[in-house]
Amino acid sequence: MGREFDDEFAEFVTQSSPALLRVAFLLTSDRGEAEDLLQTALLNTSRHWGRLNDRAAAYAYVRRVLVTTHTSWRRRRRVHEVLLDQLPEHSVGESTSIDVGRALQALEQLPPRMRAVVVLRCYEGLTEAETADVLGCSLGSVKSQASRGLARLRDLLDQPSATSLATEGAR
Repeated sequence: MGREFDDEFAEFVTQSSPALLRVAFLLTSDRGEAEDLLQTALLNTSRHWGRLNDRAAAYAYVRRVLVTTHTSWRRRRRVHEVLLDQLPEHSVGESTSIDVGRALQALEQLPPRMRAVVVLRCYEGLTEAETADVLGCSLGSVKSQASRGLARLRDLLDQPSATSLATEGAR
């Protein structure tokens, strides 16, 4: 069983890692932390791989491990700040990356549970029932968290950025 297990798990990791890494990145907003989160989730999955009867559900299983592990990490690490000496300069041609950056910054401002709901519903495309199952909460909780999360993201993204305010003030 050892060799078969190794090959099967290695194939799963090869096929699923890019998609799982994107989910981890959306949960953490940091490439390095997302990679650590994925490695931890895959390690935990490898320990239980032999007991996983439905291999088709392996992606969903690892996704749930990602979310629960991230929640656990967030509880332990309450403060996460990046201090900069200066604000980064952006050229006019980088508007797309600024929009993505603003969206990620807005996503970072959501509480962990709300952020997980938004990522699972909007990015992963899970139904409300599937999201409730992954997070181990009620369907009503998913509905309210998704509604509040999307409203808060809209509010945060509708606010003019500090860069555009500084540019308008200089005119």
